[in-house]
Amino acid sequence: MQEALYVMLSSQVSRERQLTMVANNIANINTAGFRAEGTTFESVLSNTGRVPVAFAGSGKAFITRNPGSITPTGNPLDIAIKGEAWIAVQTPTGVRYTRDGRMTMTDMGDLTTINGLPVLDGGGAPLAVNPAAGEVMIASDGTISQNGEIVGAVGLFRIAPGADLFRATDGSVAVAANFVEPIADFVTSGVVQGYVEGSNVSPVIEMTRLIDGQRSFEYAAAATGSLSNELQQVIRDLGPAA
Repeated sequence: MQEALYVMLSSQVSRERQLTMVANNIANINTAGFRAEGTTFESVLSNTGRVPVAFAGSGKAFITRNPGSITPTGNPLDIAIKGEAWIAVQTPTGVRYTRDGRMTMTDMGDLTTINGLPVLDGGGAPLAVNPAAGEVMIASDGTISQNGEIVGAVGLFRIAPGADLFRATDGSVAVAANFVEPIADFVTSGVVQGYVEGSNVSPVIEMTRLIDGQRSFEYAAAATGSLSNELQQVIRDLGPAA
């Protein structure tokens, strides 16, 4: 009976984690470049008891990579990233990667994210333009021009499909450096100036996951309560007489 109680408790823990992730996805449904998080669940077999028992694992989180929808903004400093590309930004904890292409220009001409993080070129240097040199033009390969002259290029990078992504500052992701390489093929990957990519959160999928997770959690909670009551009754029945 105790084994069954622990199994139900492990199920509650895993479902609670799933619900937290779903809630975060829904909260960021309108966040530019946001990548939804999912969870893979698996059972954990324990042989420490009298009989083998399969517990619900806590689940492994992963960040999905399917693209979001692209919306025109008319802002020349906005870029929507297409294909497998990511742009690099400098954070207090190191270089991170994002699909949020909303850039701003400081009074000195530095290009930053809307939260003030420097946007980097292909070599890892902060990007800067001349505020007085006219309109900024950004080509599909990230090349930046002003008055017909190239003044820099937005660094575009590919993250290997098998790499683990981790949440970082302002919606960016952290990844081991050996899984990142500069984009070489600009036919399928690149940027579109004057557009922004939205999140890849699907409201229908997330609501379905939310309902399923809530029902599973409630079932596990009810089963846990029932098993706990039964265990207490057994203890009372088998306990010493008063």
